[in-house]
Amino acid sequence: MPQANLFNPDPKINLLPCDGIAQYFGPILAAKETQLYFDELIKKTEWRNDETVIFGRRIITARKVAWYGDIPFSYTYSGTDKRALAWTDELLALRSLVENRTGERFNSCLLNLYHHGGEGMGWHSDDEKTIVKDSAIASLSFGAERKFCFRHRKTKETVSLTLENGSLLVMKDTTQTHWQHQLPKSKRITSPRINLTFRRMIEYA
Repeated sequence: MPQANLFNPDPKINLLPCDGIAQYFGPILAAKETQLYFDELIKKTEWRNDETVIFGRRIITARKVAWYGDIPFSYTYSGTDKRALAWTDELLALRSLVENRTGERFNSCLLNLYHHGGEGMGWHSDDEKTIVKDSAIASLSFGAERKFCFRHRKTKETVSLTLENGSLLVMKDTTQTHWQHQLPKSKRITSPRINLTFRRMIEYA
């Protein structure tokens, strides 16, 4: 499993060998600012336990989520439906920061709160029909460093990297069509992580 080089990350370098683009910017916030945002996100986000449907059974996960956007977008995944809340000041500031760094535009953000390394996310792609096809997804991380993995759907080739506190990862073009990604569990990690994934949803008239 190739491991991305995190020393002096260069976002111009594509982490994926083919069929998509993934760019790692490294930390884009100073340590003090990152901690301030982490504290505000913990307190002000309207966190809810996530739900998923597995073999017809509705499961409530320990991981918590929240969904924000320009309008009350409907977002359905894993058999559950969410309606976007109005942006908070902190999320608007972070969206602006991410848009300025990436040159992309986003109209929504899905937040995940992982309380410790025992909570993770299995292999999946963010390829729901309500997301603009091949649009960029920007992943901003706060808190515990966690391993993040890509796996090609056909070849099963994998690429992994460590997402640092305050770091930005962008996935775009055909990445969601040809690659899956996951956040593996790790018992040695005892501190929480917040992940923001800025997305571009289809806006219906």
